Amino acid sequence: MSPLTAARRAAGLAAVDDIEYGARFLGTLSLHEGRDPALLRHWAAVAAEFGAALAGDARAAHAGAANAGADSVQGDPVQGDSVRAGSAEGDSVRAGSVRVVESTGGLERGLLARYTSRPPTIELYTDSVDAAERLVRAHGWREWFPAGSVRAAALAHEAVHERLHHGSERAVLKKALGHTALRLGRLRVLAHVAGAEELAAHAYAQSVCGLGRSPLLLSAALAASAAPAREK
Repeated sequence: MSPLTAARRAAGLAAVDDIEYGARFLGTLSLHEGRDPALLRHWAAVAAEFGAALAGDARAAHAGAANAGADSVQGDPVQGDSVRAGSAEGDSVRAGSVRVVESTGGLERGLLARYTSRPPTIELYTDSVDAAERLVRAHGWREWFPAGSVRAAALAHEAVHERLHHGSERAVLKKALGHTALRLGRLRVLAHVAGAEELAAHAYAQSVCGLGRSPLLLSAALAASAAPAREK
């Protein structure tokens, strides 16, 4: 790819705002096929606002604990080391309350990391993280994504999935989205919005890691860089 083509691609990717990337992500899910794009943008915006608010709550909690003299704060989504899959030390290494294991294969899956609940574990894909860091350098996005922030954001993102899995915030997000599944008189049953938790996790990671843009931009850049390889 020529430098001019690369620059045009970077500019094109960056020209799309984060809420639009969120709406496009929702639109790729089969459950949202045929939905009004304006509704998808609304849901994307609500999910992003919810995730950013979670980050604010987390910062306040950690600041309060630090002021109280706590040595460490359980659940910090960005702290902690990680280990490669198969390491004998893996059972004892954690980011907050979740074990972190490094492996490869993320590029094939289209993932930077993933959370599994049994046991609570974040699998961090170093090949995807490295590829994203290379794209940040190549596209001149370092101001938005400081060195090392891709890894931190991936851990923070998956930590929100762990939090939503075990906490009460999932119901709060559902209420904020306001998607009605059934209405009988005054009775209103809210429905889950597929993909909303993913967008909330992206917004949380952006806020808690101090990123200039959502990690959704990196996801789009990774997908765009992979497309020519798949076409060969």
